[in-house]
Amino acid sequence: MLDIKFVRENPEAVKENIKKKFQNHKLGLVDEVIELDKKNRELKLKGDELRNSRNSLSTQIGSLMREGKKEEAEKIKAQVNEINNDLANNEVLEQEYSDKIKEKMMKIPNMIHDSVPIGEDDSKNVEIEKFGEPKVPNYEIPYHTDIMESLCGIDLDSARRVAGNGFYYLMGDIARLHSAVITYARDFMINKGFTYCIPPFMIRSDVVTGVMSFEEMDAMMYKIEGEDLFLIGTSEHSMIGKFKDQILQKKDLPYTLTSYSPCFRKEKGAHGIEERGVYRIHQFEKQEMIVVCEPEDSYNWYDKMWSYSVELFRSLDIPVRTLECCSGDLADLKAKSLDVEAWSPRQQKYFEVCSCSNLTDAQARRLGIRIKGEKGNYYAHTLNNTVIAPPRMLIALLENNYQEDGTVLIPKVLQPYMGGATKLEPKK
Repeated sequence: MLDIKFVRENPEAVKENIKKKFQNHKLGLVDEVIELDKKNRELKLKGDELRNSRNSLSTQIGSLMREGKKEEAEKIKAQVNEINNDLANNEVLEQEYSDKIKEKMMKIPNMIHDSVPIGEDDSKNVEIEKFGEPKVPNYEIPYHTDIMESLCGIDLDSARRVAGNGFYYLMGDIARLHSAVITYARDFMINKGFTYCIPPFMIRSDVVTGVMSFEEMDAMMYKIEGEDLFLIGTSEHSMIGKFKDQILQKKDLPYTLTSYSPCFRKEKGAHGIEERGVYRIHQFEKQEMIVVCEPEDSYNWYDKMWSYSVELFRSLDIPVRTLECCSGDLADLKAKSLDVEAWSPRQQKYFEVCSCSNLTDAQARRLGIRIKGEKGNYYAHTLNNTVIAPPRMLIALLENNYQEDGTVLIPKVLQPYMGGATKLEPKK
């Protein structure tokens, strides 16, 4: 959410930003907010005047009562009562205008960074750099669920009977490999100086609307019926929510946290063949990283965070590339975002495995996360990035390590987490 003062003083810049995000239907919100803000400030001024008048009259009442002028004092008391009624009505209107302003402000997208490429959707994202040599073997690589089934590592049919499409049972070596990847990612981030955390897997609605836009909320979140609770779509939600309504001390910054959680997502819409299996699912597990920091440090942390993802994937011998997300592909709260994509030798193309985002102070404003400053408090900056989401990570790992005889090599860094095993053997 933007600063109302910034919107008031820079309406054309805010409108231009909306145009760059190809959300012209939101242009009218800027003028609506400015008009509501004007009326609200007039109400606040009227409220201040009423309070001053009441205070002045109240002082007169005390003096008149001491002088024994009770009748005059009673007349002034009547005036004070009228002012109190006017003030009560004024405060109701103030709250109504404040609520309307907040509702509209939460729909206006965050200001994007000057370096963000302009484009209407993810087809206009820009490749930045490749890491590792993408290879295509001279033998066929099966679809990832076929590889898993050959290792007796997945049961989709039972999952459909139990929960429906978009769920799975991981079994045996594949389940162990899944856990190994998560544990390795946890230790990798701890070694980078991040504090390990297991957060709540459900959050209240005021946290949901603090960390994401209404559009994302509707498309992603599962609500618990009869309660003000939602299942998290990523642990970033509850990790950032941890700082809600807090005033942070400068000496404690930055907060660098890495968190494990299951994640639950609606994933609305039809999906193609490459999004079957475990590519796009309703439930998965993930290791996440978040940073809460000083505003001037956020882009340094942004570069560090995505570089950690590249380093982790390269430690597993998986080729990756980085993509700068264009303006139309940025969620409303994001100022800048970069995707890390892993190489798929079966498809002979890259696919997304991590997404690193700087939300500047957009989440902090919604959640009231401030830093105590010498000349007043100010809003922190928040960032998040995927460390590893094993379902997609497993696809990249299995495809890049699949051998012609059907075995799958286990990367050296994972072998200690797999009991020293160096490869997985097909069982059927």
